[in-house]
Amino acid sequence: MLNKTIEKNGKSLRYGYTTGSCATAATKAALLMFLNQKKWETIEINTPKGWTLELLLHDQIFSEKEASCSVIKDSGDDPDVTNGVKVFSKITPSDQEGITFAAGMGVGTVTSVGLSIPPGQPAINPIPREMISQEIKAVLAAEAVKERPDLPKGWRVELSIPQGVELAKRTFNPKLGIAGGLSIIGTSGIVEPMSEDALKASLKLELSVLHARGFKEIIFVPGNYGKDFSEELGLSENVLVKTSNYIGFMLDEAERIGFDKILLIGHLGKLVKLAGGIFNTHSSVADGRMEILTAHAGLLGASRETMAKIMTAKTTDEATDLILAENLPDYFNHLAEVVKKKVSDRVYRTIEIEVVLFSKIHGFLGQSKDAEELRKELCTH
Repeated sequence: MLNKTIEKNGKSLRYGYTTGSCATAATKAALLMFLNQKKWETIEINTPKGWTLELLLHDQIFSEKEASCSVIKDSGDDPDVTNGVKVFSKITPSDQEGITFAAGMGVGTVTSVGLSIPPGQPAINPIPREMISQEIKAVLAAEAVKERPDLPKGWRVELSIPQGVELAKRTFNPKLGIAGGLSIIGTSGIVEPMSEDALKASLKLELSVLHARGFKEIIFVPGNYGKDFSEELGLSENVLVKTSNYIGFMLDEAERIGFDKILLIGHLGKLVKLAGGIFNTHSSVADGRMEILTAHAGLLGASRETMAKIMTAKTTDEATDLILAENLPDYFNHLAEVVKKKVSDRVYRTIEIEVVLFSKIHGFLGQSKDAEELRKELCTH
């Protein structure tokens, strides 16, 4: 258990830790058990957030050929479908140099393009992979280990979540192109508790503070992808606000507070929903991404065959490949204009809003007509 809390809306909420942290702890413990041929009860790991976790171990098994154990996921006061499940790691010596990852029972395999892991690979996200690799290297660098002549060339790490096959049916993994189970995820290693009301309250406060500081032109991004892309464009982080999925709510607040201009920058997978009037972009609320992309492809002259392929695409990046191959004239600029109209109507055209669309694979895709000018203005803050 992680005994750290945060105060939100007068409530003390407890932090948790991610499946990535569970997998890291189980892997480190399994490696130590293999190397020392003895049982470990708890294990300590570092997290990208800078916090150290000491986690309790379960199901410890070791031999001269392999070792494995599990850690129970604790989501704190932000429970999700993985709360309370066991995350297993089995480590075995390998003749292949370095660290290789494998998907055991209940951990999915990537089947579509557009995700952070290529097709065919276990659905273990980049940061958990890095966390696991760092802990393995730290163990192997210890004085008592690094001079051992019996160390193998590399290590095979197999992660499992036995309940994952069933639990994945309650997630959007199948729709995203992840087959056979759950993903091992987490960017900070820590789960921060966040009720919807508390999150909206903090977002409203951020807008109020910016306005009070005299800013009238701001940048909206749904999340970290948009933030990173904004940095690539050289835009000011001082006026950047992450809206999460509550873009409609944040537009309403910006209009109420009295901002003059908003540059809306986002991944196609999020902002395409706005083109269909979907202002809460969480997948559990609504998802018409492929329908919207297909409809506008048809408006711009796409063939019936291409439209059918877009409709059945697993990800917006896969759909983007099809759209680009069709050479539709200014498709993404057109789509940005459609998004601009929807969001401008939302605020009764009291705010000048421009839109920039991008994807992780293709980078910049398109923008509304006057977005370039607003981008220049927002580089000067």
